Amino acid sequence: MHILVTNDDSIHAPGLMALAQAMRPLGDVTVFAPDRNWTASGHVKTLDKPLRVRETTLADDSPALTTDGAPSDCVALALLGVLSQPVDLIVSGINSGENVGHDLTYSGTVTAAMEAAIWGLPGVAVSLQSPGHAPRLDFAPAAHFAQHVVRHVMREGLPKGLLLNVNVPCLPQAQIKGIQVTRQGLRIYNDELVRRLDPRGRPYYWIGGAAPTGVEEDGTDYGAIMAGYVSVSPIQLDLTAHDQLDRLRAWFKLEEKP
Repeated sequence: MHILVTNDDSIHAPGLMALAQAMRPLGDVTVFAPDRNWTASGHVKTLDKPLRVRETTLADDSPALTTDGAPSDCVALALLGVLSQPVDLIVSGINSGENVGHDLTYSGTVTAAMEAAIWGLPGVAVSLQSPGHAPRLDFAPAAHFAQHVVRHVMREGLPKGLLLNVNVPCLPQAQIKGIQVTRQGLRIYNDELVRRLDPRGRPYYWIGGAAPTGVEEDGTDYGAIMAGYVSVSPIQLDLTAHDQLDRLRAWFKLEEKP
C-alpha cells in the first residue's frame, strides 16, 4: 500500500508530520505538499505557469517533496508521474481548523482529497477543530483517528468518486466520545470588509471578521464535533440537484426553440 500524504497548510505544518507518522505503520508513505500555505484556496489546477518540485525533509528528518503548486497540484503531479511508484490512497491534512459545511468548497485540504476522487482513488481529508484559531494545537488525537479511519478504508474500500471528510474535535483523546457518520452541516460566516489606505492613499481591502461558527444540528459534521465526536462525512463530487431535474425539464418541455 502506497499512501500519498499532502495538505494545504504547507510542508512545514506540524499537522502534516503528525499525519505522515500516523500513516507509516499502514504502508509506504510519500509526503508531497505545497511550499506555502494554501488555506481557503479551493480546487486549483495550475495551467499557466511551470511547477517546480524539490526534495526536502520534515522536522523529524524524514524525506518529503514540495512544490510551488496547490494541494490539488501535489496530487496531480504525483499521479502524473513525478512519483515512480503507483499511489493507492491519498490522505490530506491534518488541517489546522475544522472543514465543515460550506468550508468544503474553499478548503485546499478537502480539494486535495477531491483530486484523488477525480483520479478514481480513495481520498481522506482530516481536519482538527481550532476554536478561535488557536495558535498551538495537539495533533496527536486527530492523527490517531486518521489512522483508524484509513484502516477502515484500506479494509473496506470506497466507491469511485467518493471521499471521506474527517473532522476531529479539539479535545484530549480520552475525552472524545467516539465517531459519528454525518452529513454536511450549515456553516455561518462572520465576514467583514476592512478598508485601509496604502502609503500613497490608495484603498486596499481585507476580508476580516470573527471566526466562523455553525448550526449545532444532530447528524451534521459541525454538530458532531461540537458534541465531542469525530465527524466522518462521505462526500461525492456530483453537485447536481437531482430532485430538481424534472421540475426544470417541465419549464422547457413545451417551449419553442428560443
